[in-house]
Amino acid sequence: MGEFINPADVPKVKLYTGEEVPCVGMGTFGSDRFTAEEVSNAVAGAIRCGYRMFDCAACYGNEDQIGEVFKAAFDEGVVERKELYIMTKVWNDMHERVEESCRKSIADLQCDYIDLFFIHWPFPNYHAPGCDVDSRNPDSKPFSVEEFMSTYRQCEELVEKGLIRHIGISNMTIPKLEAVLPLMKIKPVACEMELHVCFQQQELYDYLVSKEIQPIGFMPLGSPQRPERDMCPEDVADLQTPEMQEIAKAHGVHPALIALKWAHQRGQIPIPFSVREPEYVSNLKCLTEDPLTDEEMAKIATLERNNRLVKGQVFLWEGAEDWHDLWDEDGVIVTL
Repeated sequence: MGEFINPADVPKVKLYTGEEVPCVGMGTFGSDRFTAEEVSNAVAGAIRCGYRMFDCAACYGNEDQIGEVFKAAFDEGVVERKELYIMTKVWNDMHERVEESCRKSIADLQCDYIDLFFIHWPFPNYHAPGCDVDSRNPDSKPFSVEEFMSTYRQCEELVEKGLIRHIGISNMTIPKLEAVLPLMKIKPVACEMELHVCFQQQELYDYLVSKEIQPIGFMPLGSPQRPERDMCPEDVADLQTPEMQEIAKAHGVHPALIALKWAHQRGQIPIPFSVREPEYVSNLKCLTEDPLTDEEMAKIATLERNNRLVKGQVFLWEGAEDWHDLWDEDGVIVTL
């Protein structure tokens, strides 16, 4: 086993419920580049090095292997269930069968209950795993408040049944949030969204904070190993910007760790992913030491490039112009 970072030394983030959770989690999306076994082996190592938050999803295709890892850790006394904060998501093809999806994830993850259960995307547009960027499902439709709230109501029932502790939303926009937040009985505790130094989403970030909804950032390193279908010529490589290189050099670390320090000090929960032990250990350890200065934080704030990497093309419906329609960039929900 590699270096152990005491979970008590990892800073915490307080949710609106008053509960404190780790300031960093481990992602489990293999980006189509790693096998389920490689990902689950990394989770096993991460638990033993001190990670206590894990971000899973039904559509990642590895929850059953990760569940074996969780069970082994529980059985061996490495960690108790109550010490882990386990997150997962209902995939787009299960929006009408949320409880079935949740129960399958609980069974696969062998974890008795889910701490935070996300609606992965705010519409039921489904695509096959590993499809190319030009794939389109003829049944895809634009966002519907009624359909979203039907799915959300099912999540609220899961809280009441004790299957999940908290509800999360993901890949949302301010117009969509404005439409649905007033209709909810149970407010979501978090919103998972793409967040990295060249895509800071400041307006949405500030909106969530004003509503006491915790931002959780996926792709916190700019995801250099994301699927090739999500790569475009105009994309910016966050970690290669001169500013990130300069700050990293001043701290004597890889720019990836600067990105994580920035994310933590800004207030979001990053969920970096790596199958390599030295990387996931350093991703956790860096948040316990050597913070960035106010000047460095200010410098990183200038790196916003509107550099959205997950554009979502595969979720487009017939009649949509392009991926921009998914993100309500003009301040209104785009419909047919």
